[in-house]
Amino acid sequence: MGFDLVVLAVEPSATADVVRQMADHCTGMEHRDGELDQRIVSFYEELRARFPDHPPYDPESPWMSAPLAVGIDHVSMNISYSPRGNAAVDVVLDLAERHGLVIYDPQFDEVFGLREDYEVPVGLGDY
Repeated sequence: MGFDLVVLAVEPSATADVVRQMADHCTGMEHRDGELDQRIVSFYEELRARFPDHPPYDPESPWMSAPLAVGIDHVSMNISYSPRGNAAVDVVLDLAERHGLVIYDPQFDEVFGLREDYEVPVGLGDY
C-alpha cells in the first residue's frame, strides 16, 4: 500500500487553489508541452540519485510505481508506507525546499511550500 505526492514548479504568486488545479492536470493523461523547468530537472536528478526509479530495481526502493511520472513542471510519486518510504519523504521535503518547489498531498488535499513554509500545510481556502 502506498500514498501519493506531487512536487510542482509553480510561480511564487501561486495560490493553494492554483496548485491543486495544476496537480489535477499533471496527474491526468495529458501533460503540458514546453521547456523543462530547471527546478524540476534538478529535483528529479537528485531524487533518483538517492532512490533510483529505473531498472535494475532495488528491493528496498520506496516507490510503489516506477518509473516516477515526470513532466516539464512536476514529479508525481507513489510512495510505500514503510520506513524506506519515510526516508524518501524526508528527502522529497528537503529537495523541494532547496529547489523552491511546492508539494501537493492529494490524500489530505494539503499544499506544502507556498511562501516557503514547508512545516505547515496550506489548508482549503488559505491564500
